[in-house]
Amino acid sequence: MTVLTTHRPTTHLADYDKLGPTHQAHFNSFMEKADNTVDATEYAFLMAAAAYSAGIPLPLSGEIAKCACPHCYCSAIFDTAAPGLCIVETSTYGLPLIQCTDCTDEHPAPIED
Repeated sequence: MTVLTTHRPTTHLADYDKLGPTHQAHFNSFMEKADNTVDATEYAFLMAAAAYSAGIPLPLSGEIAKCACPHCYCSAIFDTAAPGLCIVETSTYGLPLIQCTDCTDEHPAPIED
């Protein structure tokens, strides 16, 4: 018997709200520094440090993100190479701010041009 569903499997690696205050502060600091660097080696190091502070291994893509859904507060941390994600905005340095698959399914944001 085949079962069809429109729900995509969740790609969350961690939940930001379940991190302790120290881990959240470290995660935020590493992610902010990664967003503001133009050095690829430093960016890779900061992504690895952010993943470590969230208690997860860095995915093969080398990048993680916290959901940037403009419609709700979502605390999902996920692999930026996962399928079904939606770019909702681009940072000053050209890095995408991404909505997780659950938010994309539940209340998609307009896709940025």
